[in-house]
Amino acid sequence: MLSGIYGFLSASFFVLMDAVDVAFTEAAVGSGISPLLMLLTLALVGRKEKINRGRSLPALILVCITGVLLLIGTLGMPTFGSADAPIHSHVSSRYISQSADEIGIPNIVTSVLASYRGFDTFGEVAVIFTAGIGVLSLLMLKPTQSIKPVIDGAHHHKILRIVSKILIPPILLFALYVQFHGEYGPGGGFQAGVIFAAAIILYTMFFGVDLAQQVVSSAALRVLAAFGVLLYGSVGLVSMLNGGTFLDYSALAENAITAQHIGIIVIELGVGITVAAVMVMIFYSFATQLNNPREPNE
Repeated sequence: MLSGIYGFLSASFFVLMDAVDVAFTEAAVGSGISPLLMLLTLALVGRKEKINRGRSLPALILVCITGVLLLIGTLGMPTFGSADAPIHSHVSSRYISQSADEIGIPNIVTSVLASYRGFDTFGEVAVIFTAGIGVLSLLMLKPTQSIKPVIDGAHHHKILRIVSKILIPPILLFALYVQFHGEYGPGGGFQAGVIFAAAIILYTMFFGVDLAQQVVSSAALRVLAAFGVLLYGSVGLVSMLNGGTFLDYSALAENAITAQHIGIIVIELGVGITVAAVMVMIFYSFATQLNNPREPNE
């Protein structure tokens, strides 16, 4: 609960600092989906940890090595808030002064993420897809069965079910607005994906996993998660086929500004599809685990 409250307060801080793009994601993930997944995890595990000394030492060594490498990596970073940092010296100044002419959209955040940093964003989408596959690999090792007390316990709460029916359509509509309005205002694929996923998760909580899977099945989510990454990558391939470099949007149309708009819309759509599919897919995986009572040592 404290984590959810902290996420909500963080989203409020981001709004006050005019970082509304980040606030959308923090509100949906930090104060919504993440605390819910924590509660589902608590519903799945036992009260005591199973003692397994054979794996403790290697795991500790791996964690220590990873921590040391991360600390070494931070030594090369500029001092926090330093005015001489590379981002303040030449990167941000160019984005602010030239993005309107080069990209042709008013939202500089979208220009940076979708165009200037297109390679990095493609990597982030691939990481999200890989994380979803990793979670599925861990949670699908055992047969699945719905967790009735956690997911299907709201069928008697008629008021909550009715209110959710009223709220879910505007949430989905707002997700589409954020998706396709990200060039002109706060939003984009990441924000729209988590908002769309939050609507599906809300429906699942009040109407059960079975009904939710009739609307969006797990098989469809796996296809959509991969399709979003492929859609993003296909923009780069089309750019190469038209004589440009990978993710060079200028090769998509004769007019450079029009080409930027086409490329950004398509890759943002791929981002939104993958993010939404992976979020819902992970929730389904948690929600369909065994609900059998566990032994104290498990």
